[in-house]
Amino acid sequence: MTSTEQLSPDTTMDAITAAVTLGRSGDTAAARARLLEIWRGIGVAGDPLHRCTLAHYLADLHDDPAQALAWDIRALDAADALTDDRVQRHHASLQVAGFYPSLHLNLADNYRRLGSWDAAAEQLAAARERLDALSDDAYGAMIRTALDEVADAVTRRSTERRPSAPGPHS
Repeated sequence: MTSTEQLSPDTTMDAITAAVTLGRSGDTAAARARLLEIWRGIGVAGDPLHRCTLAHYLADLHDDPAQALAWDIRALDAADALTDDRVQRHHASLQVAGFYPSLHLNLADNYRRLGSWDAAAEQLAAARERLDALSDDAYGAMIRTALDEVADAVTRRSTERRPSAPGPHS
């Protein structure tokens, strides 16, 4: 079995993936609607992997940093309830520690876009503290580059959306 093979069927994760794919193809409104429908089914106390994944991707579908922040906070809260056992039942290669650099990066970027410089700096520090959980692969490089971009934008006190940020660009 390769590290990308799903270990057991998970219709909720499949539905989340389908909605994310729809959003990445440009139909962000439909993707948001589908993810919100899935969210209602999961509930605030549902499976933390489902909540974390859905909230993380739903945040990317909001151009408004306040709306994105709300979903990114939900994603981080859900990650705190996750275990390696749970994520590895979905994909054998996953570890919860690897989620945190991206989650904190997204929070930092949202706080920065809202002009909350101290909160952005705290989240950047939290992301950097957990970078050792990332591999030296394309994903790790992307997160490290984005951290540098957000840190630079914080230094410049820029609230402009980063061109390389995921999600809709208005």
